[in-house]
Amino acid sequence: MPPSNSTMSANYVVDIRSDTVSLPTKEMRQAMLEAVVGDDVYGEDPTVLQLEQTSAKLFEKEAALFVPSGTMANLLAIMVHCHRRGTEAIVGDISHTFLYEQAGAAQIAGVQLATIKNKPDGTFCLREMQHKLRLYDDCHEPVTALVVVENTHNMCGGKALPLEWLDELAAICKDPVKTNGKRIALHMDGARIFNAATYLKVPVSRITKDFDSVCFCLSKGLSAPVGSVLVGNKTFINEARRLRKVLGGGMRQCGVLAAAGLVALETIVPRLNEDHQRTKRIAEALFNIHSPNISVDLANVHSNILLIHMVNPKVTADEFAKRLGTVTAQELADGVITSAENGASGIVLKVSARDWAYARIVLYHQITDKDVEYTIKKFEYVVKEFDRQLA
Repeated sequence: MPPSNSTMSANYVVDIRSDTVSLPTKEMRQAMLEAVVGDDVYGEDPTVLQLEQTSAKLFEKEAALFVPSGTMANLLAIMVHCHRRGTEAIVGDISHTFLYEQAGAAQIAGVQLATIKNKPDGTFCLREMQHKLRLYDDCHEPVTALVVVENTHNMCGGKALPLEWLDELAAICKDPVKTNGKRIALHMDGARIFNAATYLKVPVSRITKDFDSVCFCLSKGLSAPVGSVLVGNKTFINEARRLRKVLGGGMRQCGVLAAAGLVALETIVPRLNEDHQRTKRIAEALFNIHSPNISVDLANVHSNILLIHMVNPKVTADEFAKRLGTVTAQELADGVITSAENGASGIVLKVSARDWAYARIVLYHQITDKDVEYTIKKFEYVVKEFDRQLA
């Protein structure tokens, strides 16, 4: 694959840290070159309007808004739904909104986030959620205005939330008896919602039918260079559009970016299952090593994300990731990759680790079958190396 095969280093590099490193396709670049544009702040960019209309139709909602990032989309949803400062939104404790959006809800919107422990499948306990709902006019407390869920769930290994759970969640939040007559909005951080729809074999509109708003990312697994889309009813989107301006999200002639998004929806979404299948192949290879130190949950690989768990506390994810990114002399002597092939002498895998108890890989459009083959070779070699050292 051209973006990951580095001839300069003489190593075959596969970058699977995240699908955010995906690159726009030739079709996207051509569409960007030819895009008809106008001033989007005035609502006059025809390509942006087309992207927004297409997105709204896909989700069977009234309107949509093109924004620079998923973080801005989630913040806008919080600001609109929690329209009064000092309100509260409920989120999962390992959700992207809580962990990786710089406390924007509090910092900018004046909204407090209350967390519920996420289960391994990305859901949380609905009974606990009901206990956390603050619905009475007590001057000492904030009032719950919003519940946010993430689908697929990044930190839970790309799990698609079960439809039955989403239906039950909506039944609670939309029942005036259970909410003391208060309106509790539902927002879905659907950065990778098309992956969820692919896994569940349903349209995205089925997943979000009871949600007041949803956002999805164009620049992750969909390979567009920039942007997310926020979807909801007309009143919601009108207010989000106004607030986008104060957050610095007015992008003027951004049809050049929206054009890539339209190509992504047309050409990348239908082939997401290929990413899922390749991810599963890597998971199966790791599982079949039967390492006592490193494991994967093969039965629950849903999409393009795979978590590789460090079972032995003597192995940290950071150490594992650093070793995968290194080519040793012994490795070359053992012929992990032939020097004649592609002019490469070794395999370098870039994976995510941070301070987690697992390493994470995420596949995307540019990761080919050959990349998967080399990824498996490298994993097998390094895992067995760790097993020998720890035996």
